[in-house]
Amino acid sequence: MIKIVTVIGARPQIIKAAALSRAIKNKFSDKIKEVIIHTGQHYDENMSQVFFDELGIPAPDYNLGVGSGSHGVQTAKMLEGIEEILLKEKPDYLVVYGDTNSTLAGAIAASKIHIPIVHIEAGLRSFNKAMPEEINRICCDHCSTMLFSPTSTGYKNLINEGFSPNNEKPFNIDNPGIYHCGDVMYDNSLYFGSTANSKQPIAKSNYILCTIHRNNNTDEPDRLKSIVDALIKISEEKDIIIPLHPRTKKLLDVNIDLETYNTFINRSSIHIIEPVSFLEMISLEKNAELVITDSGGVQKEAYFFKKPCIIIRSETEWKEIVEVGAALIADADKDKIIEGYYHFKDNRIEEFPEIFGDGKAAEFICNELISNN
Repeated sequence: MIKIVTVIGARPQIIKAAALSRAIKNKFSDKIKEVIIHTGQHYDENMSQVFFDELGIPAPDYNLGVGSGSHGVQTAKMLEGIEEILLKEKPDYLVVYGDTNSTLAGAIAASKIHIPIVHIEAGLRSFNKAMPEEINRICCDHCSTMLFSPTSTGYKNLINEGFSPNNEKPFNIDNPGIYHCGDVMYDNSLYFGSTANSKQPIAKSNYILCTIHRNNNTDEPDRLKSIVDALIKISEEKDIIIPLHPRTKKLLDVNIDLETYNTFINRSSIHIIEPVSFLEMISLEKNAELVITDSGGVQKEAYFFKKPCIIIRSETEWKEIVEVGAALIADADKDKIIEGYYHFKDNRIEEFPEIFGDGKAAEFICNELISNN
């Protein structure tokens, strides 16, 4: 029996962890024991607790309750709490997901006390080190013992950074193992997709789904206004549903002028709703005609459900979806966002190649953890 400690903190990580926890419960309960640390990075109940309840994720064994704060303050509190738990639990592996402060804190804590790190979603690169997430990804990858990339591009990125695909087991921090295993979020989308339609949070059809949450889009007035102006223009032709992130809600009337704000929130074809659960989000994605987002996870999920996507960032870690023509990068450029809308309106995307695996990534990861021990 091997013991893993899983660190989660942000909403996407909670969802990703569901796939691994489900695989352990259903197929590996006699071989893997999982201990879950929730850092409390997302502390809003709508952004966190609802996901544990809805997805059947085991309740966290520990909750650090870190909450908000600067990157340094938040990461330091997590580092202290995670280290204390690791010294107590003495796991065989620490498992982290993605690129948040929780990911970075977990990786630093474990590496300092020589606990092997398993990084799920390894190798993703935006090649923009101004993004805090990019720093977190790189640091975590280079502390890790087993690196599981969801895409072939991520796998190649690791090789380009000096990781060898020819290392042999047993893997360790100086002899890491890298894998192209598929995406645990694809596992989840297949598993939950069949039941999601009953969770549609708003009775609409023929709509665009939009999410906005990244700091540079919410905190920079020019960028936020450009995005909002584009949405107002597009809403002249099409309904738009926006599950509004708490950060965006807080800054909307601060960072855009009153006239634009009033037009945006009072337009009958713009439906601003509270943050939604994972199953509600899947339902919105499955039934949308187009997705506009700055979320990496939502970009992928749009692809899973064969929906075109306009990316309101200057780059994406999921380059494959752009390369196959299923997504366009518009950044926070009003004209490019509007052009993207008309492009997908006039050009139906027929092909969505299977680039995210076979829906069994979590099982693959479990088998590899067992075989390396």
